[in-house]
Amino acid sequence: MGFAILAFDSTDPSRRAESIGRHREVITRWAADGRLALGTPLFDAAFQPMGSLMILNVPDETHVKEYIAEEPFAREAVWSRFEVLPFAIATLPYRPLPQPGAPTATSRTHTISIGLDGTDPEAPARRAAVRASHLARVISAAETGLLAMGGAIMRGQTMVGSIAITAHASDAEAEAWWAEDPYITGDVWQRVTRYGTRMVGLPYHPLPGGV
Repeated sequence: MGFAILAFDSTDPSRRAESIGRHREVITRWAADGRLALGTPLFDAAFQPMGSLMILNVPDETHVKEYIAEEPFAREAVWSRFEVLPFAIATLPYRPLPQPGAPTATSRTHTISIGLDGTDPEAPARRAAVRASHLARVISAAETGLLAMGGAIMRGQTMVGSIAITAHASDAEAEAWWAEDPYITGDVWQRVTRYGTRMVGLPYHPLPGGV
């Protein structure tokens, strides 16, 4: 179990620029010791930074509070708001994440898809009914590098949604690929939000199941 921090910037873009160096120092340290599984920016349609997605590989919220206390984007009001979601990274044959020194793309390369399940009593059953076929599809996507990372948003021991990062350079490409997924065709995800992103090299540890 870990946690996803979904954060959104203030309306003042200069704050991110002023804090980015200190932010990178913190996330490099957290990645090196395995506590940051993945950190990536959110971009709007004009490829302007609008927030961050940080996936922490930590056992409880005490460590989340420690991260927030150290994170310049939180301390220096780069982020105007954020939410913390209990999150379990799926164990899949992921390709390695980019390491320090890897080139950073100058345009959007990936899409973050956040799918929320229904809240009706039948929602868990719908997920369970198609989960095996969904996993078969994302296993193949992880092997080819199309799926960089994915997992489940948790409420206690119940899966109530998903976060996935795929190598799609536009919302339209991502939406077309996910349209064939059992979580869409099986009516599991009731609401899907997408954000553009790109990968930045950090001393990441392998993801669960990855190499």
